[in-house]
Amino acid sequence: MLTYLFFSVLSFAIIIVSVDKAIDYYSFKTIEKKMIEKADLYELSFREIIAKAESSTGGGEVSDVPRTALERLKTSGKEVRIYDRNQSLLGLAVDGIVIHNGTPLIFKGNIENALKGNYAYTVADTKLLYFAIPIQNMYYENVYAFEFVEDISYFYETMDQIRTILIAGAVGFLVLITLASLFIARNTTKPIQYLLGATEKFSKQQFQQVHLNRKDELGMLAAGLNQMGIQLNDYIQHQKQFVSNVSHELKTPLAAIRGFSQYLYEGETEDKNLQKIYSHLVNESDRLTLLINELLTLSRFDKAGTDEIGKEKTDLSALTERVAAEMRSKAETKGITLEVKPGKTAFIDVNPILMTHAIANLVDNAIKYSNAGTRVRIETLVGQKEAVIRISDQGIGIHEDEIARVQERFYRAKNANAAKGSGLGLSMCKEIVEKFDGRLTIESRIGVGTVVSIILPLA
Repeated sequence: MLTYLFFSVLSFAIIIVSVDKAIDYYSFKTIEKKMIEKADLYELSFREIIAKAESSTGGGEVSDVPRTALERLKTSGKEVRIYDRNQSLLGLAVDGIVIHNGTPLIFKGNIENALKGNYAYTVADTKLLYFAIPIQNMYYENVYAFEFVEDISYFYETMDQIRTILIAGAVGFLVLITLASLFIARNTTKPIQYLLGATEKFSKQQFQQVHLNRKDELGMLAAGLNQMGIQLNDYIQHQKQFVSNVSHELKTPLAAIRGFSQYLYEGETEDKNLQKIYSHLVNESDRLTLLINELLTLSRFDKAGTDEIGKEKTDLSALTERVAAEMRSKAETKGITLEVKPGKTAFIDVNPILMTHAIANLVDNAIKYSNAGTRVRIETLVGQKEAVIRISDQGIGIHEDEIARVQERFYRAKNANAAKGSGLGLSMCKEIVEKFDGRLTIESRIGVGTVVSIILPLA
């Protein structure tokens, strides 16, 4: 909006300056035309006096012509001057009164141009216009220069009034365009922000009705987004229901497979190859059982509303320390140093069991994807409105273009084969955090490590 206002003001300023210059130019052209018309009349009168004098003297010298012309034309302007061909002042009249031995302000350039047969004028700082014209005799020789002075201060006063009107109009225009811009911004950017907010919620699978009481393109866009949200929500719900149903159906036969595999493994004491096969069956059964349990947890989590989850005021620092204590033995077994830097007491409204699960899952990932001799650091930071749990490791890292995708269900990074996993843990952590109005952020560099932060509002 500021850019729009800037260019609008700039354009209007250019128009104002152009109009002012145009009025100035054409108004002065009008004055110039008027002066030329006057000059033609004065020249005609002057030549008439010369003609009479020449006819009475038979074409000889006419020394009293300037005096006669000055008497007749002394009221032609504020000042009237007559010069001979040598640029000498022959006569002067001021306000209709003949002045003898006067010393007026003389613009020699005017007189020179007039004696060359041209009209010439100069505007002085006193807003007086000095207009000089050539006077010819019967032989078309420039024998005199006649100069009259006009007060054109009225022209500058008129121009000042015009500029005042233009400036007042410009100020009014700026006020009007500012109000119009604010109105447009309010009626255009506000619904756009509303639609952007809706799409952001869609990205978090928070679907709600999108409606704008408008019949323009924005209203059509809102209707399209609303329809898309309905279809996406239905699709995701069907997908979740399908996963939940399959998980329930697989749980019982998988338990049976696991039981028989364990029985076969324990019963086989002679054939080592068979024992390895049975051991592999047991391990894969355990992995699938873990996956099914995670899917069922996600399914229950999806179906539970915010009120059903059960929140309570929990000290985040204490909760983080308990999780770190539980995970320390796993880190030490792998030769990884687990550092804990607890912050000051910070109370948040969460379900402590779910939040424990989320923190433990992130710490477990940090340990799984780090090598022996490295360090995993857990710290709690407390701000004015938020508390942060930051878990950093020196592990394998995540490609930048995969950081968003690893938070999706079932997606595993391309370099995640270093450890076993289902691709559900991180997405589950993200959903748990968002359920409590928090957010999860990931920063990572390949070969350097990963920093995962849980940011939650304080209670």
